[in-house]
Amino acid sequence: MKRLFQLLVTFVTILFFSASCYYDNEEALYPSVTTSCDTTNVTFAGKISIMLENNCLSCHSNASASSAGNNIRLENYADVVARSAAISNSINHTGTNSPMPKNGGKLSACLLTQFDIWIRTGMPEN
Repeated sequence: MKRLFQLLVTFVTILFFSASCYYDNEEALYPSVTTSCDTTNVTFAGKISIMLENNCLSCHSNASASSAGNNIRLENYADVVARSAAISNSINHTGTNSPMPKNGGKLSACLLTQFDIWIRTGMPEN
């Protein structure tokens, strides 16, 4: 009887550990949650200004740049084009520029890709 109990406990233990090792990635578990990154027609007006508005302009707008944004203004096309290389280094957390957003994580891979595409395609405005 004791031997049967030991076999049962061993079987249940093995079953427990083998069942608890299941792993799946997020895309396989939740396929409808995954969204694609739109990298077509990346322009300042269409994508980049929205990215800046949502992630940068709280500190780098014309109104707040002097007090919170180290006088770096990113509100209009000309300012962003002039600083595009520095912005790219900052948001990708590379180079000697401060990583941005300040005290925050990196932007999503999609936003970083869109910004890089915008630069590579000649920084179209509209």
